Amino acid sequence: MNNITMSRGEKVFSVFNYAFMLLIIVVFLFPFLSVVMTSFVSTEEYLTRTGLILIPKKFDFSAYQMIFKNKMIYSAYGITFFRTIVGTFFQISITTAMAYGLSKDDLPGRKTIQVLLMLCLVFPVQIIPQFLLIKNLGLINSVWAMIFPWMMNIQYVFLMIAFFKQVPASLEEAAIIDGCSHVSIFFRIILPLCLPSVATIALFYAVWHWNSWFDAQMFINDIKLYPMQNLLKRILEVPQLGDIGGGLEDAPLPSESIKGAVIIITSLPMLCLYPFVQKYFVTGFMMGSVKG
Repeated sequence: MNNITMSRGEKVFSVFNYAFMLLIIVVFLFPFLSVVMTSFVSTEEYLTRTGLILIPKKFDFSAYQMIFKNKMIYSAYGITFFRTIVGTFFQISITTAMAYGLSKDDLPGRKTIQVLLMLCLVFPVQIIPQFLLIKNLGLINSVWAMIFPWMMNIQYVFLMIAFFKQVPASLEEAAIIDGCSHVSIFFRIILPLCLPSVATIALFYAVWHWNSWFDAQMFINDIKLYPMQNLLKRILEVPQLGDIGGGLEDAPLPSESIKGAVIIITSLPMLCLYPFVQKYFVTGFMMGSVKG
């Protein structure tokens, strides 16, 4: 086996590349690390230390204990999980079904539908008509107001069309000869073959639902129906923790510790989910970029 010797220029570039990547990692992790460590700071230490706290002298879990005693946190978590799971299911179902139909060149009115979708993409619905529609449907202060208006992302529809076009037409022709219907072909052949792409789009939808707060800000007036992001926004904005209710007014902790702990609790589920679906990103996008 031949040993490949790196030239001096390649060695210098390799060292520079690793150092640069390490610097980028530190720059991105520094704010997150600061928030994490601040959430473990006790009242005494926070009052005696100034500036950023990267390493607490003593780890204090009182902020997390105080947060998990608050019933609003559990309610907000439940609403966020509900809208993320149900909203992603509806969105990925409608997106894949529409994209599969539009991927067929013989679909009647295919070009007209695509033009209408492009017009909706170029001229999106404005806030006032959207609010009036939700109000007339009686969805104000309803969890469904955060799900029904966003049942489909047109950009992802066109992306899924590119994915479905990579599936050889001979597979569908053979299935039709064997007596399969289009619905059976879609669920038994197309979706399994495009599973990495579907998983990638589903993750995009899930992350959007988890991080979204503006729709709840428009349609939800009852703080008890707030998802986690809106509750976090309220905690970050109010001058006193007691203004958000739920028992935090008695917290013997600095507000920054509570805010840091809530940020970590809010971000943790997506951070835990990402490593398990990361492998689908490369595979999913390669399906749409490489012609089969």
